[in-house]
Amino acid sequence: MAEDSDLERTEPASGRRLEQAREEGQVPQSRDLSTFLVLLVGTASLWIFGSWIAQRLVSVMSGGLRFSRTEIYDTGAMGNEMLKLFGDALVGVMPFFVAVILAALAGPMAMGGLIFSGKVFQPDFTRMSPMKGLARMFSLHGVAELVKSVMKVALVGLVAWWVVRHHQDQLFSLFRTGLKPGLASFLDLIFYSTLMIVMGMALVAAVDVPFQLWQYHSKLKMTKEEVRKESKEQEGDPQVKGRIRAMQRQMARKRMMAQVPKADVVVTNPTHYAVALKYDAERMGAPSVVAKGSGHLAARIRELAQEHGVPLLEAPPLARALYRHTEPGDEVPATLYTAVAEVMAYIYNLNQFMAQGGLPPKAPTDITVPAGMDPEVA
Repeated sequence: MAEDSDLERTEPASGRRLEQAREEGQVPQSRDLSTFLVLLVGTASLWIFGSWIAQRLVSVMSGGLRFSRTEIYDTGAMGNEMLKLFGDALVGVMPFFVAVILAALAGPMAMGGLIFSGKVFQPDFTRMSPMKGLARMFSLHGVAELVKSVMKVALVGLVAWWVVRHHQDQLFSLFRTGLKPGLASFLDLIFYSTLMIVMGMALVAAVDVPFQLWQYHSKLKMTKEEVRKESKEQEGDPQVKGRIRAMQRQMARKRMMAQVPKADVVVTNPTHYAVALKYDAERMGAPSVVAKGSGHLAARIRELAQEHGVPLLEAPPLARALYRHTEPGDEVPATLYTAVAEVMAYIYNLNQFMAQGGLPPKAPTDITVPAGMDPEVA
């Protein structure tokens, strides 16, 4: 049962899955939204620019019906005049076409943005399968498209019925009206009819957009196994990651152990902990920890220190406090300055003795640390 549940597409699409779908040209689309925007913007642009466009087109038409004697016998002049009239007509309708093109682009951008993918042009012979075609026809998507088509046909039919029902007198009167007033009245009917169709398409788009988004994300849902596989691919196999972390720790340990011979002193527990300290008054504000370890690592630090002549100092409370509250590369905490200062003073005197002779300094044996710093003292 668990295996069956892992194969069911119950998980939402991950960001990587959505990005891969975009690369393949798969984005949510709503043709009804685009149709609504084109109708809305086209109607609005005709309402705004309609009179100006009409004047331009009337001027072009009247200019096309007028020609001079020269143009009759000069085919070049006639061609130039035709190009001029074509340019004037293009300028006249340009605002309308620009508005409609922008509206056509706004629909896809509102749903999923514009994408350019060459994969959609690659041949896919599975689309030619009759069985898959029938499956698409009788799928949820096919039923939804059928319902929307019926709604749109009913919408256009309802608008036509409303126009005939409520404006039949105005329609029949067009036969007895002059050209200009009749044309103006007819255009008013066309405008209001188109406006009602636009309002109806707004309802269709309001239903279609959520449905298309839901269907798109449902189609890209993933199984639990796919989610786990993608997580492994992105984050790496746990075993490989574990080996990488082990190698990183090993390399960090080697770098740390390489710093032990450069230390000024190694503070010990004496057997459980070892912390190597170094202080350079010109470059450091306070002594810093260059290495630390417990158990076998502490023993190795002590061995390296003895091999390279680094002094060892037994100070169990300080060794435990430094091991608990610092990491290699950290400066000594301010609360341990006094205790560490005793150690560094001893090392300074020891170096002076080694260089100049005299009485050997006495190693401090009663170094204490502030309350709460020693992990073994409650």
